[in-house]
Amino acid sequence: FCPNLCAFLIMRQIFNTEFIEVPADVKVEIASRQITVTGKRGVLKRNFRHLNVDLALTQKGRRIRVDMWFGTKKELAVLRTICSHILNLFKGVRQGFQYKMRFVYAHFPINVNITNSDATVEIRNFLGEKQVRKIDMLPGVKVIRSAKVKDEIVLEGNDLDSVSLSAALIQGSTKVKNKDIRKFLDGIYVSEKGTVEEIAQ
Repeated sequence: FCPNLCAFLIMRQIFNTEFIEVPADVKVEIASRQITVTGKRGVLKRNFRHLNVDLALTQKGRRIRVDMWFGTKKELAVLRTICSHILNLFKGVRQGFQYKMRFVYAHFPINVNITNSDATVEIRNFLGEKQVRKIDMLPGVKVIRSAKVKDEIVLEGNDLDSVSLSAALIQGSTKVKNKDIRKFLDGIYVSEKGTVEEIAQ
């Protein structure tokens, strides 16, 4: 028995497909596994060229078909992942994404200034430090200070990846180092995830 034959003995499914319904107020274009989604809030693009799948528009552009040929069990999991990414594109151009972040401190109040046309966050007095932490938001993301809640900022944008990564950059910049993190809980943390607009049913 040759060990190299294992690669040929893997169970593969000949053909698998998934369908995604396109909302009425969204326009979709597909070219060379690159999808462009247009809605009332703007345009988003996503590239799937690194995956061995077929993307096609059917039913006069109102349905997307995702096909995979001869996929293993792990490769077939990519189908649902692609569908989730495309659904997030639809949600972004229709409703937008919103992350709320709260300041947590025990003694030294965290001071946050928003500069550069709502595109940069400056954090001061974190654990009493003199260092000024500057975090630039990713393109398409703006940050505002909450009008209703004290010590809260709100990140908004159409691209889920950009909004969530910007929130992660803010949270990571206030990571406590060389101290017991069970005692020193200071930082800026994501408190709520939602959408900018609600769609009437």
